[in-house]
Amino acid sequence: MTPALTALLCLGLSVGARTQVQAGLHSKPSLIATPSPVVTSGGNVTLQCGSWVGFDRFILMKEGERQTSWTRDSQPAPSGGSQAMFPVGPVTPSLRWTFRCYGCYSNTPQVWSLPSDPLELVVSGVSGKPSLLSQQGPVVTSGQSLTLQCRSDVGYDRFALSKEGAGDPPRRLGRQPHAGLSGANFDLDPVRPSHGGRYTCYGGQNLSSEWSAPSDPLDILVAGQLPYKPSLSVQPGPTVTSGENVTLLCQLWSSVDTFLLSKEGAADPPLRLRSKHRAGQHQAEFSMSPVTSAHGGTYRCYGLVSTSPYVLSQPSDPLELLVNGPSTDPGPSPTGPSSTAGSHWYLYVLIGVSVAFVLLLGLLGLLLVRHRRRGKGRKPGAADPEPKDRGLQDSSSSAAADQEESLYAAVQDTQPEEGVELDHRQNARDEDPQGLTRAQAATSHAPSDVTYAQLNRLTLRRETSASPPSQPGKPPAEPNVYAALALR
Repeated sequence: MTPALTALLCLGLSVGARTQVQAGLHSKPSLIATPSPVVTSGGNVTLQCGSWVGFDRFILMKEGERQTSWTRDSQPAPSGGSQAMFPVGPVTPSLRWTFRCYGCYSNTPQVWSLPSDPLELVVSGVSGKPSLLSQQGPVVTSGQSLTLQCRSDVGYDRFALSKEGAGDPPRRLGRQPHAGLSGANFDLDPVRPSHGGRYTCYGGQNLSSEWSAPSDPLDILVAGQLPYKPSLSVQPGPTVTSGENVTLLCQLWSSVDTFLLSKEGAADPPLRLRSKHRAGQHQAEFSMSPVTSAHGGTYRCYGLVSTSPYVLSQPSDPLELLVNGPSTDPGPSPTGPSSTAGSHWYLYVLIGVSVAFVLLLGLLGLLLVRHRRRGKGRKPGAADPEPKDRGLQDSSSSAAADQEESLYAAVQDTQPEEGVELDHRQNARDEDPQGLTRAQAATSHAPSDVTYAQLNRLTLRRETSASPPSQPGKPPAEPNVYAALALR
């Protein structure tokens, strides 16, 4: 390349593709994307090329079949050095968006710096989003190992991991089959405070420049970076029965904005509560109401300040919560306690149904006992009383009329006599001209130990109440009762 063409590039004039320049005499600048190298299809992004060296100008070049370049004057960087901002977009998934940048001086425009590391934009689309989780949990300590797993049931060939606000190019890995899923493991060990942040991952196909929709975000919190340590206590105690109300109290003398409560082995994010100042201390109360067996486990709490939301204090001493008895409530996720009180309405419904069932059984038992007593109260051999309307069918027969109120009784006869017949009907007619009282008695040919008597209650009532008046000078006649007995 001639010095004239090199000077044109460094002076801000664009030249054709595949132009050769003399590069590598100065240290390479850095290239980042703000706010993120992940851009939705049709979106815009700003690329920042900067260096600690005071270059006069920066050149941005897009790699591909048709190389394109942009030149910008440098500006002082807030942290020192110089930088230039290059707006790019709108981006589409039909092209690969890979960039490098260079720095140069105006007095030596033919000499460029070394190229920056390549920066490839991730153009996210709408295809199925993968899932992102941490093997070690969301809370880690400095120096330990950390692996983030990106998984998908879609057969992606490659995966990318991005950190929010970092601006660095996403880390990319090829497909690593795992239990029927496609995915990739991103190792971030050893953990440093700078690893704290919010992460998302993407999946993509080799034959397409488009990436999937982003996974749900995963927050990585680095504990032990603040010099203070909170205390953790539990009320009513570390051993409780399922269904009780439990409160975990996290306290700290130092000023913090938020308290976090994490459960050992839980994959979900820890619970957060705003700090409250009481009795000279900063504290937060984490309520579990009602507690279930899912709440059992080992807990720790942390403090943090809003200016560093991913850096935590020293952990509190571990507190182990033991929950006795079966859990009647599915409760919240095992990640930690719930801050909302549960409801026992289903217990009241169960008790009400049980009481109603017992009362129904008792009522059926009483009806059964009453029915059996009625059956035993009827004497053996006794005939049912004849219906009343039977006497109405034969109005001319006084005998039929007398039988409508018949009453039967059984009398023990130890020495029955044969051929004895008592008939007082004639006397009864003399006493009762209307023929309302009749009596018969007869003895059967076969001996029997039981004597049957048929009493007409209507006749008895009439004879008792309608006795003839006594004559003057004679004692009053006693009322007579007539009955006919038949010994059989």
